[in-house]
Amino acid sequence: MKFLLVFDFDHTIIDENSDTWIVKCAPEKKLPNGLRNSYRPGHWTEYMGRVFVYLGDNGVKEEEMKRTMTTIPFTVGMVDLLGFIGENKQLFDCIIVSDSNTVFIDWILKAADLHNVFDEVFTNPAAFSSTGYLTVQNFHAHRCAKCPKNLCKRKVLKEFLDKQSEQGVSYTQIVYIGDGGNDLCPVMFLKKDDIAMPRQGYTLEKKISRLAQDLSPVECSVLVWSSATEIMSYLKVLIKE
Repeated sequence: MKFLLVFDFDHTIIDENSDTWIVKCAPEKKLPNGLRNSYRPGHWTEYMGRVFVYLGDNGVKEEEMKRTMTTIPFTVGMVDLLGFIGENKQLFDCIIVSDSNTVFIDWILKAADLHNVFDEVFTNPAAFSSTGYLTVQNFHAHRCAKCPKNLCKRKVLKEFLDKQSEQGVSYTQIVYIGDGGNDLCPVMFLKKDDIAMPRQGYTLEKKISRLAQDLSPVECSVLVWSSATEIMSYLKVLIKE
C-alpha cells in the first residue's frame, strides 16, 4: 500500500506565481493597463494566452522566458522535501495538479533536477508555435460550478484515482498540499483518513477555517504548514507508522 501525495505548484512547490513571474520578460517588466484589466474571473488561461501574445509581439523568445522562469525560488524546505520523496518512491506516488502550464513546470522541475519525483503532472497544455509564440490551452472541460473554466482539480484527482484503481493501485492515505482557492474543491473530495495540508496564511487555509466556523468542516484531517520541512516531518512519521 502506498501514499498518494498531491501537490499544487504555484505558491506551494515554488514560492511565487509562475504566470505573474513571466511578466519580468515584458518591456519595463510590466503589462499595459488594457491587457492587465482584460482578465475575467474564471478565465485565467485565456488571459495568459493574451499575455503570451503580447510577449511574442515584443520579441520575447523562448530562451529568455526559460532563463527567467528558472530563477523562481522554491518554497522554503521544498527542495529537501522533494529529495526525501524521491528517495522513498517505493512508498509514495506523487502528482502535481496545477493551473500553471506544462512548459513552465517542465522548465522549473528539470532545471532543479526534480522532475523524476513526480509520476504525473496535470496542468494546462502549452507549447511554442512555429512563429515562436507560447500558446496555452484549457486543461479540460468540466461541469463544476465552483472551479475556473479550465480546471477542476477534484475531477482530475477523481479520474486519477479511478485509473489507478483499475490497475489495482489503492492508497492508504492521500495527502493534498496546496494554497489556493481552487484547491478547496479537491480537498472537499478527501475522506476522513486523508489529510489536507494548506499553506499558512493563504486562501485555502482561510476557506477551510471558514467552513469549520460555519459548522460544515471538511471530512479529512487538516495540518497547516509554513515551510516544507513541516510536511517532511509529517511524512517521516507517516512512513514509520
